[in-house]
Amino acid sequence: MGRGGPLSLAGRAPPARATAWAGMSRRTGRVCARGRGKWEPPGAPWPQLVSTQSRDWAPSRGPQNVAGRLKCHSLHPGVLIVLILVFFGRQFRPRVPLSSVLRGTGLSPSISRYGFLSPGSQTRESAGMETSVAVGEADGPKIVTLSSRKDVLVLTPWLAPIIWEGTFNIDILNQQFRLQNATVGLTMFAIKKYVVFLKLFLETAEQHFMVGHRVIYYVFTDRPAEVPHVRLAEGRQLVVLTVRNYTRWQDVSMHRMEMISRFAERRFRHEVAYLVCADVDMKFRDHVGVEILTPLFGTLHPAFYASARQAFTYERRPQSRAYIPRDEGDFYYSGAFFGGSVAEVLRLTRACHEAMVADKARGIEAVWHDESHLNKYLLYHKPTKVLSPEYMWDQQLLGWPPVMKKLRHVAVPKNHWEIRNQ
Repeated sequence: MGRGGPLSLAGRAPPARATAWAGMSRRTGRVCARGRGKWEPPGAPWPQLVSTQSRDWAPSRGPQNVAGRLKCHSLHPGVLIVLILVFFGRQFRPRVPLSSVLRGTGLSPSISRYGFLSPGSQTRESAGMETSVAVGEADGPKIVTLSSRKDVLVLTPWLAPIIWEGTFNIDILNQQFRLQNATVGLTMFAIKKYVVFLKLFLETAEQHFMVGHRVIYYVFTDRPAEVPHVRLAEGRQLVVLTVRNYTRWQDVSMHRMEMISRFAERRFRHEVAYLVCADVDMKFRDHVGVEILTPLFGTLHPAFYASARQAFTYERRPQSRAYIPRDEGDFYYSGAFFGGSVAEVLRLTRACHEAMVADKARGIEAVWHDESHLNKYLLYHKPTKVLSPEYMWDQQLLGWPPVMKKLRHVAVPKNHWEIRNQ
């Protein structure tokens, strides 16, 4: 079910107070480690990164310069910072002016601020750094290539990876995931006429979603007799969960959080290790695998992945539990694709449901319904991975920009009014 803001996947017009999509604009603020997701201007003092109490530390016993013995020194905090920047420097440009980070270290800045995208390298052919490594397999070692991206942001300020094509090697990840012997659950809501999207969703999921791994498809529907028969691979199964419908599509969207939390507690936690929650009016177009799995992930909304925070259509009314002040925010996440471990998804959906119940008691409804509450939750409970818009895209509205090397999960063209109101 579509949701969003400007250039909404639902095709809905934004509220009057929403700002239009600012394409490719840079963010110039930064996250303040001392506030709850609050951003400060680049010139503000940066929190101390390395403790100075151990700067002159040395072992309390033993000679320092005896032949054959190592002389021990502490690592100067400035050197440590430079090492970190060198390690990550080929993958992103720092959001914060480096002069702020290096202030007081005696070192000179040499790297400028970054935006989410590097305008000078937005081509599908942009070169990245590559490294070959050997991965152990049952039939012997296998050489795989690791690559990186220099044209996009690949790390959040809280050090969570942002998943783009070219930032992971699926062979290594698949090998590690198989050691967990885990099953992945995929939830979808096929309420009323949305059941028409179910066949394409499931067929494309069989082609691209967690291929080679155990999957349980959880279909929430009020029309169980209309659930199509789709041939599933070995180790994959479909479970139909009958639920009631609601007159308004907004209510269907908001009650999704309640139903996921209820079943996560009663059933899902006994059957799967991870839950991925997706809209059904989508199709899988390319690989979506274990690279997304983590305790908690959100997906960058395709209309805002290159926008300044001021353009985000957060809930701005203080009366709502989804309220986010204008000087706070990291990214704008899509409500159409999120997930994580069952325990973390349970916490997220329960918190969002309780917030929506509180809003209803006050007679207020968040501007983008459950998506507004999702964004509030992820602002104060940082996701451990962030998925790029490759995992949530609308090609009909947004085309295929060069920075998108793959379109993995895309919206299906539809008449929203007809689908939602019948």
